[in-house]
Parts: sequence; C-alpha cells; structure tokens
Amino acid sequence: MVGSFLAGIGGLFGFIIILVIVIVVLANTLFVVKQQHAVIIERLGKFNGIVGAGIHAKIPVIDRKAATVSLRTMKNGFDIDAKTEDNVTIGLEVSVQYHVSYDMGRGPADSGVYKSYYMLQQPVAQMRDFITDALRSSIPVYTLDEVFAKKDDIAQDVNATVSEQMAAYGFTLVSTLITRIALPAEVEDSMNQINAAQRTKAAAQDLAEADRIRRVTEALAEAEAMEKAGEGIANQRKAIAVGIKDSLESIQETGVSNDEANLLFMYTQWTEMMTEFARTGKSSTVVLPSNFKESASMFEQMLAASEANDQGNVPPVTPQN
Repeated sequence: MVGSFLAGIGGLFGFIIILVIVIVVLANTLFVVKQQHAVIIERLGKFNGIVGAGIHAKIPVIDRKAATVSLRTMKNGFDIDAKTEDNVTIGLEVSVQYHVSYDMGRGPADSGVYKSYYMLQQPVAQMRDFITDALRSSIPVYTLDEVFAKKDDIAQDVNATVSEQMAAYGFTLVSTLITRIALPAEVEDSMNQINAAQRTKAAAQDLAEADRIRRVTEALAEAEAMEKAGEGIANQRKAIAVGIKDSLESIQETGVSNDEANLLFMYTQWTEMMTEFARTGKSSTVVLPSNFKESASMFEQMLAASEANDQGNVPPVTPQN
C-alpha cells in the first residue's frame, strides 16, 4: 500500500515535470506581434524571415526573435547651427518625422525592416548628420532675410535630399520642418532697431503727406472762397451801378438837370449813410461841413465816411459850425 502511494506520488511528480516542460516549450515557440510592428526571426544566427502582427510560432532554441521593429511614424528634433551668405551664424531647430519603409522589395532581405535593422546601427544619429550636412550646404547661399522668407522651401529641399540618403537604410522621411531660427543677441537687437527706424520713417512720411494734403486742401478752399467772394463783389457792384443808373433816370424824368440830379443823388446817398451811422450806434466822430453848398468838400467827406463804414470803424456825426 505504501508502495502504491509512493508510485502515485512519483507519477504525479513526473506529470508536473512534463507539464512544465510543455509550457516552457510552448512559451518559447508561440509569440504575439503587436499591431504596427514587425519581428525579425533569425535561425541559428542567420536571418530567416520577417513576421507581422498576430500570433506566430518558432522553433525553440533554433529560432530566436532578433528584433522587434516599430512601423509607426516617429519624431526627433535637432539643434543645428549654420552661417548665412551675409556671415550671420544662426541656430536652427529642426523637427523630423520618419518611419521604417513599408516597401517589401523583391524579398524580405530587400525590405525596409531588414535594412533598418541590419544596415544601420544608429539611424537617428546618421539622420542628424545627413540633415546637418544638407542644411550647412543650403543656408550659405541665402542671406539672413532670405532664410526667414524661404524657410519652408529650404526644409523641403533638405527633406528631399536626406530622404534619398536614408532610403538606402530602410527609412522614409515624412517631413522636415525648420521650427525656429535663433539669432545672436546683437544681430537681433540690430534688426529690431532697423525695423523701428523704418517704421518711424514711414510714420513721418505719412504725417508729412497728410500735412501736405491738408495745406493743399486749405489753399484750394481759400482760393475758391476768394473766387466766390470776388464774384459776389462784382455782382454787388453791378447791381449798385444798375440801381444808380435807374435812380438817375427816374430823377431826370422830373425835369431836373444832369448836374442837379447827380448832386441830389449824392446827397440822398449821404443822408442814407448818416442814417445808417445813427442806427449802428458807433461811438466815433464825423465832422459835417458848415456850408452844404460846397459839394466837393461834402463828396470827399462822403467818400471818407464810406471807407470808414466798410472797415467797421464808423464815426458818429458831429456838426461843424
């Protein structure tokens, strides 16, 4: 009975050992590859094949997973310095997006996965060297201002050049971007001063042009006003002349002689002017002649009073004895 018990224990122990061996074998035989990944299988140290996403089997001990290669797009940034055509040393921040080539070629050994693993040990460092060389060859043909203006064109040219070089190693460049251009502090200060001076000059020119337009407009307006005023004065004088002519003709129709009509008209004008003096109430002095028969003296005073009235300096009337 004891022997049967020991035999049972020995059988159970043997089963457990066999089960463990099977599990270990299966664990080394079956493996799962994640999505967007590829696994390189080597058999006895030699390339055997490439498997994609899913569950796969390999021969334990004989086969091994040499590498798991990601097929996703990756991104790296580099800081590179270069000198422009006008001898300004600038710093460039470059961002590169790339992935292992999806091209399978004529066979697994020609695929991007194979080349990315077996042909280049440090792909990121090599990519940096290619981009640095391409930029330092491109930037010196541009001035500083042209680098800022043609930044995207330069990046596209660099991307095309480096893409051809990295394709031989199984990598595809999606894009190369120049994300920042750093200038030396003294150069940046100088550019800011130049921009400020240009803006000040433009502002001064705009102000001068605005002042010129204002002056021209005012001069045109003044000339037009003077022209209109002249037309008004001419029309006024014409109307006065017509009125005087009509008045003289009316007086002459009563039988009065020409000389008497002229004197009467002048006297009437004079009295109307004196009435206007009284109405305005100006506090100045006008000397009247003692003898109204002296028509020449009265006419001279009328002319003087008329000029004073036009100038707004109308004297009050004071009789002269």
